[in-house]
Amino acid sequence: MKFYLRIFIMLTMLISQLGFAQSTDKIKTELQKQFGSKIQIKSIGPSPLPGIFEVVANGSVIYVDAQAKFLIQGSITDLKTGTNLTDEREEEISRIQFSDLPLQDAIKYVRGDGSRKLAVFADPNCGYCKKLEKTFLGMENITVYTFLIPILSADSSSKSKAIWCSADPSKTWVNWMTSQTPPPTKTDCANPLDRNLALAKKLNITGTPALFFTDGNRIPGAAEKDDIEKRFASIGKPAVK
Repeated sequence: MKFYLRIFIMLTMLISQLGFAQSTDKIKTELQKQFGSKIQIKSIGPSPLPGIFEVVANGSVIYVDAQAKFLIQGSITDLKTGTNLTDEREEEISRIQFSDLPLQDAIKYVRGDGSRKLAVFADPNCGYCKKLEKTFLGMENITVYTFLIPILSADSSSKSKAIWCSADPSKTWVNWMTSQTPPPTKTDCANPLDRNLALAKKLNITGTPALFFTDGNRIPGAAEKDDIEKRFASIGKPAVK
């Protein structure tokens, strides 16, 4: 009897898995039929709601029914705990491995002992990035790695190249972003801009600034000092080497 029960359970699981695979294949086909190349689907899986599927696409979470006839944009909240399950999931899928970042392609800026580290993707013509740089000036013991991604205006690329090619890119960057001191005009050195743009695309960065912390979490936009400090506090200050 136990043998047949195990066989029944295994067959039930197999049928369920086949049905799930067919549903996800149908959802993917229907969504790509509707949106074409505009949607980049990373994964399809069950959501907290029965009969509703979670789709991770273009760096965000959306929900659809099994036939992909209806699309739901918005958050699912657990009313018992007050937890925004969608926000939690999006934070999870946007998390990176900080140690995998090619830091040699970033401008390095150090204040104090530099023990608290973060990476920023920024454009030299980004007003919010300039606000963020001024915020950094009021913080202690930080190391900021800035990846230049010229995405906002026609001369963002030339400015980025000029900053990277200067004798002191860190000083040139901070002076430009905080006091509008023009960078030197040299732009013909080897630079990482194409690699940075490819990396930003891979990480689903669609605007600047975007901040990443050593625990892999990100903050999009010009975060306030208090928010950055809270994030550092949640990670814990590493020992100074």
